[in-house]
Amino acid sequence: MSRDKVVADAADAVADVERGASLAVGGFGLCGIPSVLIHALLERGAGELRVVSNNCGVDDWGLGLLLREGLISRMTSSYVGENKEFARQYLQGELEVELVPQGTLAERLRAGGSGIPAFYTPAGAGTMIAEGGLAWRHGTDGSVAVASPPKESRTFGGREHILEEGITTDFALVRAAVGDRHGNLRFDSSARNFNPQAAMAGRITVAEVEELVEPGELAPDDVHLPGIFVQRVVLVGSADPRAEKRVERRTVRPAHEGNR
Repeated sequence: MSRDKVVADAADAVADVERGASLAVGGFGLCGIPSVLIHALLERGAGELRVVSNNCGVDDWGLGLLLREGLISRMTSSYVGENKEFARQYLQGELEVELVPQGTLAERLRAGGSGIPAFYTPAGAGTMIAEGGLAWRHGTDGSVAVASPPKESRTFGGREHILEEGITTDFALVRAAVGDRHGNLRFDSSARNFNPQAAMAGRITVAEVEELVEPGELAPDDVHLPGIFVQRVVLVGSADPRAEKRVERRTVRPAHEGNR
């Protein structure tokens, strides 16, 4: 059996993502997001997607594109503050949202990918995360249609901890700086945030890579995620507008002001 995991293009890579599929999507803000694969999903048009990702992009980029077209039915995230359409859909009962502390979300993905069904953590103990009652989905009248359940708790070393379940998904979409044909990946700086964990959680993981090398060209110490977690690799070109690297907000001053 060939170990070459490279597929022709992004459309082929997500061709079997069906309506109602669950997805783990890597990246931090707009850094390191698999934007080409997201566009391929947008073109595919499969809806009712249940997405696990640190955030949901912005209104006109990243996962925000899928959200705008009504293709996402549920989000599991830790930060959602950059997307007005996200807030509108959530408050009007169109979108179900599970908010998870950021470190807990990363560990839930890693645990799921490692075969660990659940773990205890002090994060969220003594809050509504533990007690339940958070509005996962609103009714059209503003009522709470679906509320978060309470979590099991135990005390370790005199400190309360709550039980969190590991996350696994049907698919995972990630972006890497370098990948080889066997699926070994290296991420660049902050783009490493959430990408390895998301990749581990997917039963079928698709990686878009900016540079494709042959097996053996990546030194073992440079491999951030071994190919055992990756089933498909697609090369994205830097000239592809879908591969553009954006930031949520520009906070730099004009060049002439920096000289004062």
